[in-house]
Amino acid sequence: MPDSKAVRVVAFVLSAALLAASCTTQAKKSEFFGKIDPPAGQVLRYITGSEPESLDPQMSSGQPEARIDMALYDGLAEYHPKTMEPIPAIAERWVIDEDATEFVFFLRHDAKFSNGDPITAQDFVYTIRRGFRPELAARAAYLGYDIQYAEAYNSLGAFVRDPQTGRFLLASEAAPAGEAKNAGGEATTQPAAPPTEAEQEAELRKELSRKGEEAAPDTPFHHFMHSPARLVVPADEKGREKTFKADPKLQALVAGKEFVPVRAEDIGVEAVDDYTLRITMRQPAPYFLGLVPHQFFRVVPQKVVERYGVNWTKPENFVGSGPFKLQEHRPYNNLTVVRNPYYWDAKNVHLDQIVFYPLEDQTTMMNLYKAGEVDATYNHTVPASWLKSGVRFMKDYMDAPENGSNYWQINTTKPPMDDKRVRRAFNLAVDRKALGDYRVVSKPNSSFVPEGILHGYPSPPGYTLNVEEAKRLLAEAGFKDASGNFDPKKFPVDQVEIAYNTSESNRQIAEFVQAQWKQNLGVTIPLRNVEWKTFQDMRSKLQYKGFAGGAGWSGDYMDPFTYLSLFTTKEGGDNMTGWYDPKFVRMLDEANRQPEQAVRYQMLSKAEAYLLDAAPVITLLKPATSWMKKPYVKGMYPNPGTLHAWKYIYIEHDQAKWDQQMPDMTTDELAAVAAKE
Repeated sequence: MPDSKAVRVVAFVLSAALLAASCTTQAKKSEFFGKIDPPAGQVLRYITGSEPESLDPQMSSGQPEARIDMALYDGLAEYHPKTMEPIPAIAERWVIDEDATEFVFFLRHDAKFSNGDPITAQDFVYTIRRGFRPELAARAAYLGYDIQYAEAYNSLGAFVRDPQTGRFLLASEAAPAGEAKNAGGEATTQPAAPPTEAEQEAELRKELSRKGEEAAPDTPFHHFMHSPARLVVPADEKGREKTFKADPKLQALVAGKEFVPVRAEDIGVEAVDDYTLRITMRQPAPYFLGLVPHQFFRVVPQKVVERYGVNWTKPENFVGSGPFKLQEHRPYNNLTVVRNPYYWDAKNVHLDQIVFYPLEDQTTMMNLYKAGEVDATYNHTVPASWLKSGVRFMKDYMDAPENGSNYWQINTTKPPMDDKRVRRAFNLAVDRKALGDYRVVSKPNSSFVPEGILHGYPSPPGYTLNVEEAKRLLAEAGFKDASGNFDPKKFPVDQVEIAYNTSESNRQIAEFVQAQWKQNLGVTIPLRNVEWKTFQDMRSKLQYKGFAGGAGWSGDYMDPFTYLSLFTTKEGGDNMTGWYDPKFVRMLDEANRQPEQAVRYQMLSKAEAYLLDAAPVITLLKPATSWMKKPYVKGMYPNPGTLHAWKYIYIEHDQAKWDQQMPDMTTDELAAVAAKE
């Protein structure tokens, strides 16, 4: 007997395809793609991508889940519909201290869960602590690692305590030579001696006095958060043995000491009172506010989660905190949410219902959209062949820059790519504009941070096509003839290749860039197609030679640091180039200590320029949104993450007010939306 779910989906798709065929004549005459008859009432039908991995906001990190989570859960802040910058949500305001190490959020008194229970600061404490539980294995936990002791707890760390005195050892006591700092903040060749308790107390009082307590009063926990950072080592014996093997000095330091596991209660999140939440960071983190709207930080109901365990997100048990609540979930078919009457801003929620359809096949979703069975799709859903046939010129096509960067990594540890001049030369020998035209949707990106999406960020000059300079640099690096000119025959192509993971898109880009280098430099770099799992391992271990194609990064938040921080780790992480420069790391640290955003952005721009000069990557493209929206869907914008604050969206039945082109992304006026009842 056939699976009933499959039968329903197939029947739905077939009926839509038939309907699409009947509308072909109308579509050809229209400036929009397919039917443009709005559904009755305030119901939005949206294709959201893959079937969600989980409806628990802390158990997933993908966009398909994020879109649904934004309907079901609210956070301290929400994404601005156009810019994706944080705007007030359950926190009606916040105060950030001068060095961005302390964030105080003041919560609304009328915020409630969908069962009517009040939402308090303690609910956020529970939610954030829960996200870092090692047993939860939340993939997005790393987003909050700058919260004091969050990484230590999540990675099963332990404090080190002297059993004789009860004193906890400090991180400064284990600092490698040259990394310790004196009282003036200058590096010393030897670690500073551990401060006495009196010195610790005096320094703490000085810091708290400098910060002031106008945002929220001092408490014993606050006092603990601003004490000198404790030393953290692995809690398990095998982990400690591995750490001590690499650092014998640390092993000697902790000899005879006891290990106290870091607890959830040690994490820098505190409910000062029912409606005041304080979060303390381990280092300056001015970008943290941009992370707060992420689903990982959206509040969940402790009583319900603990009562039902893994089943708490089933429709019959579900309790959320967002503008909508879960009504129905038929996996791989549809997920329906309806307006939440207890939502704090319910009067400004305009949709009565959203039906999310989990689909990945581009042709199927485009046929459904053309037939008028759905009202909007998610990003990157228009097939390339359809774009080239004219869909991208329709008035309902959404084409705007995304918060992402497509680039190739370079293994800077192996010759000839260990020479900065060679890396710069290969960057200068790529025509990014031609590549963007070839890719249709993607835009050329000469810098590393995507240009033009971060308001106020001055992108440094990046790489543009300059073949003569590329050849000069290669000749200077030693690949030259008797006359001193670049000789492509002297370049060791046997030591370099373009490795890329299996994907039609990655193959096309690899072949394009390969042709560019052959045309502009006379050098043919061989291609190597690698299966994804092998490709990942090869990159992380720096086992590739030359270039690793197919790399890319989607920003976790709207700030240059989400890109530049990739190169702050020497080993591990997402660097995978082997390039690490302490000066670059110091430039980022100094920028993040700047309270003025304009000054900080200028400093980050200089750091990016320093990165571009070192050229550990080949900059290529920035992606574009590429999705469809019916003209009667209002309040939905092609923002850099294609993540929509659903409460601002509504169905406009007055055709005179429909969008006649991609919505204006330059204005900042939501008053008309908020006023619509």
